[in-house]
Amino acid sequence: MISAVSPVAVIGAGLIGVSWAALFSAVGDHQVRVWDPSETVRADIARRATAMVEQLAALHDLTDRPLTICDTLEEACAGAAWVQENAPEKLDLKRDLYRQIEVAVGPDTVIASSTSALVWPDLAEGMNRPSRFITAHPFNPPHLMPLVELFGADVAVIERAKAFYERLGRVPVVLQRPAPGHIAGRLSAALWREAVALVADGIASVEDVDKALVNGPGLRWAVVGAHMGYHLGGGDGGIQHYLATLGPSQERRWASLGTPSLTPEVRAALVAGIAEEAAGRPVDAIAAARDTATIAILNSLRKQPT
Repeated sequence: MISAVSPVAVIGAGLIGVSWAALFSAVGDHQVRVWDPSETVRADIARRATAMVEQLAALHDLTDRPLTICDTLEEACAGAAWVQENAPEKLDLKRDLYRQIEVAVGPDTVIASSTSALVWPDLAEGMNRPSRFITAHPFNPPHLMPLVELFGADVAVIERAKAFYERLGRVPVVLQRPAPGHIAGRLSAALWREAVALVADGIASVEDVDKALVNGPGLRWAVVGAHMGYHLGGGDGGIQHYLATLGPSQERRWASLGTPSLTPEVRAALVAGIAEEAAGRPVDAIAAARDTATIAILNSLRKQPT
């Protein structure tokens, strides 16, 4: 059992790592130690985490437990009950980190990877105790987005992980087998593939594709998932009626979906389309607006019955 004040180590302090660190310290009330190999990155962790904690104040009752910025990986991991690894998506780099982490932590420490693209069997290869290793992929930014996608070889460790993230207000889901991109990444990739195809085939502009998603399916998906949405689309007969009556039309739609390639021409069209949609707004301003709207949506959903 990981108590509320158990030490937690965050390894890698990029966008995802700092977001985790802010959540662990401000919501979980953990003693959080953060390490990144870059001295420049380490020097900026506190400022970036503070901005994220300010956002969390709109969603949670916060604690006041400052981060500890460590100069070495060993210092961050010493005595940690949980390690959240957030290194770049390079297999050899991550494996090397796990070798160092295993030496620095106790036998019961859970090692969780935030990997978005790599899979558990490849990452766990060569570990002394792979049973305590899990993949725990968040949806960016993890201090705001509730989803965490879990996979591991030991059921008991997965149950520990579910309890750990639930105490942080996260919503864990468990993969039955590992898959590149996990669940949400694959869903997002499938949707974006068709969004690119709509632009590449001259059906709609980048901005209008985004408007259609935000003002249509996106609103619905914030409340019910893809399967449940089609269940409701079947009326009183539910999914069984939908499949019996509209299944063939769905298959025809699937058959017509695009399989675009990111050719130079398609890339240029996407870049130009985003420039038009962004209308001069820098990335950080768009991200800030996204986060503000996300907080409002989360607070609204909390007021609704489950």
